[in-house]
Amino acid sequence: MMLRTGMLVALVAGGLVVPSQAEQNVAPEGFVALFNGADLAGWWGWGTKHYKHYADLDAEALAKLQEESRTNIRQHWRVEDGELTNDGHGLYLTTNKFYGDFELLVDYKTVPKADSGIYLRGIPQVQIWDVTEEGGSWRFGSAKGSGGLWNNAPGSKGKDPLVLADRPFGQWNSFRITMIGDVVTVYLNDQLVVDQARLRNFFEKQSPVPATGPIQLQTHGGEIRWRNIFLRELKTAPETTANK
Repeated sequence: MMLRTGMLVALVAGGLVVPSQAEQNVAPEGFVALFNGADLAGWWGWGTKHYKHYADLDAEALAKLQEESRTNIRQHWRVEDGELTNDGHGLYLTTNKFYGDFELLVDYKTVPKADSGIYLRGIPQVQIWDVTEEGGSWRFGSAKGSGGLWNNAPGSKGKDPLVLADRPFGQWNSFRITMIGDVVTVYLNDQLVVDQARLRNFFEKQSPVPATGPIQLQTHGGEIRWRNIFLRELKTAPETTANK
């Protein structure tokens, strides 16, 4: 298991060197940085809306859609001190590039009563909660913690995290998310919270998830900050790729 402790010190685990505080947003070997630490290059805006509305477009139409969405993005997203910051409103930050199988590393920090998540290939979502009773979401399961595949069916594998791994407000949390085919594994703060669970297709319940799609950072109800967003594309054998 790869250790990540908010990137405060340089660590070596599993052969991967984690950057120190002075090297925020610098990708570890084998990964690329989705956020450059300076601006919103490489991103556009999309919400919880069926992927067919962008996946079926030709390159010119998609580029136009992406550019139009950036007006909204610039209103609600900014970069401060090497951190992506959102005000809790607007479209979700969405990668220009589509990904198949991958390993994703990301740090986040949020505030009371905020609700967020990470969409994988445009599909909701790895959940981020306010896990306190005051957050008002215990009736939805927030007391169990963040990291679960919230939009999976109730009672299904991965819907709820295996352990409560969230850190207190004011501290950074770190995800390591692996997706191969439709199978997702999630570590939150170095604790296993989802163990090889299928991500269900939120938009078409009986269909497999898309073979490729963007990463989306959800915004919903309160400020959230992101940094150290790194991705490594995985080359998998045909029998382990999408939806087998």
